[in-house]
Amino acid sequence: MLATMLAAPAGAQTVAITGGTVAIGDGSAPIEGGTVVIANGRIVAAGRGVGVPAGAQVIDATGKWVAAGVVSAITALSLVDAEGVSESNDAGARTSPFKAAIDVADAVNPAGVKVANERLGGITRAIVAPDAAGSIFAGQGAVIDLGNDASPVTRARAFQFVELGEAGGRLAGGSRPAAYAALRDAFQQAQDYRRNPASFDGRSRDALVTRADAAALVKVLDGQVPLFVHVDRASDIRQVLSLPRDYPRLKLVLIGATEGWLVAKEIAAARVPVIAAALADLPASFENLAATESNVGRMRAAGVQVSLMSGGGAQAGDHVLRQYAGNLVAITRVPGATGLDWGQAFASITSGPAAAIGMDGEIGSLRPGRRADVVMWDGDPLELSSAPVAIWIDGQPQPMQSRQTKLRDRYLTPTEGALPKAYERR
Repeated sequence: MLATMLAAPAGAQTVAITGGTVAIGDGSAPIEGGTVVIANGRIVAAGRGVGVPAGAQVIDATGKWVAAGVVSAITALSLVDAEGVSESNDAGARTSPFKAAIDVADAVNPAGVKVANERLGGITRAIVAPDAAGSIFAGQGAVIDLGNDASPVTRARAFQFVELGEAGGRLAGGSRPAAYAALRDAFQQAQDYRRNPASFDGRSRDALVTRADAAALVKVLDGQVPLFVHVDRASDIRQVLSLPRDYPRLKLVLIGATEGWLVAKEIAAARVPVIAAALADLPASFENLAATESNVGRMRAAGVQVSLMSGGGAQAGDHVLRQYAGNLVAITRVPGATGLDWGQAFASITSGPAAAIGMDGEIGSLRPGRRADVVMWDGDPLELSSAPVAIWIDGQPQPMQSRQTKLRDRYLTPTEGALPKAYERR
């Protein structure tokens, strides 16, 4: 039946996936013996007792899990094929005169080698962030899908990314005060541009902020575009939380927040979402001396809206997010540690990042009306031994192959004559 479904024309009919353990992704516990109904690329219903519409194609998921697709947050997926090869890396622009105006959506490559690999790891959407290479302002990030199609951008210019803390200090000239001076000056110039665009400089060789940068920052100051701020130290987090006193329309999202547990009540009171580094449990630098794997659990317990960032790097891959989430479930059994229950942990990699960017009404869960990003697993998706057996993005079945799997299959049992010349024995 599954093979028949995958061969059917995309969007040919309503699909009902029945009998599986359903993980909605909204923080609720898994539902055994549930049903998920998909029609016109959207979720119609999900849960126990859901009826199967007349004429629907029925897929039996007995013994399997049917879950919301994972949303990988703060990733360079689709921008980078090989980090060490500059020609294949569009994440950062060290010498560009443009900073805040950079729009990564222009470089998203749906055919990137890593895209299909990560899709097979259960990733269906990604929040793609630029890298701050030549300025504290990295540019404008995008939300994309990992579907097998030529139009992956779900939302372009979805947020502005700024680097503060240690890295921001280095980029601004050597100190945190320099980074905040650069931030405030850029905001001031954006306000000057808004007041009188015609008289704004922005094009001379000496201009610190281009006209395009200023136009992008006006949308941030007006709250039309969220400002994602990468900070880790508790004192840096406090400083960022104070920015709305001067810029009241700012919509802040904290990225990293390794020492967030120290100021969790302040973050919660400010109602600022956090996309946190999940495995920052050792002090790798001076700005995260208070690192602990209980960080996410403690922030969640304090009322912070917290989700997980990929942060896996080129070698680990975005699919390690489910390992991070699973670890937060596991540490609830460690005396003195604070983690998440299963539903909270799964939401931290599905509806959580979607909510942080203001798109939880569109992606990140199996609630009715959301885009039908669904993954059928052969077991608990937070267990490393589990793997997807079928994937839908926007309700369309996806191929269960990638370049990686094709290479694996080709060389798993090589035979004479089937290898390239370089493999011939001498």
